[in-house]
Amino acid sequence: MQTAIKTTTQTDSTSSVHHNMSEQEWQMRVNLAACYRLVASYGWDDLVFTHISARVPGTEDEFLINPYGMLFEEITASSLVKVNKAGEKVSPSAFNVNPAGFIIHSAVHEARDDAHCVIHLHTSDGVAVSAQEQGLLPISQQSLFPLSNLAYHDYEGVALNPEEKVRLVADLGKANFMILRNHGLLTCADTVADAFFVPCFYLPISTPSVRVLF
Repeated sequence: MQTAIKTTTQTDSTSSVHHNMSEQEWQMRVNLAACYRLVASYGWDDLVFTHISARVPGTEDEFLINPYGMLFEEITASSLVKVNKAGEKVSPSAFNVNPAGFIIHSAVHEARDDAHCVIHLHTSDGVAVSAQEQGLLPISQQSLFPLSNLAYHDYEGVALNPEEKVRLVADLGKANFMILRNHGLLTCADTVADAFFVPCFYLPISTPSVRVLF
């Protein structure tokens, strides 16, 4: 009986959130939540410390990001937090967002109209490659794909300084793949599906770059 009551409450809550937005926004939420869970399934998450964001369809300065404190495997379409470029919540939510995540993702969304989804990860091999002076090595056929469109950004500490946004987007330029030195990997794309495809291709090639050196 308790399980049935809990399920009904969750369903009612989801229905309420769904009816307060456009169908386009709801579909973006569904896609983004699925992406979070896929990242968790692949083991690419880092507890609550990395982020995937998506621009709200039909807006220029609103985007969806994970509620701080939730594991990726727990995220649902209705739990995603909608914020504007100032980091202020646009719709009611019991959760806040990670300030460091907001700095990085809002910088990319503001500077790149084509960046409708941004993925930032801290995978072990990805971080290892980001710590290497030479970065991603051209040692496999697969590495040629990101190398053709890859940027680098030097580490400036935990991303809490709004002034870093200018330098980050300047380093990113028109690239869709970025290695954040001593930090991790970042990708951006026009859709959630395309943004997710990149790590599927990108992350496995980080492993040979690490193993060839050790």
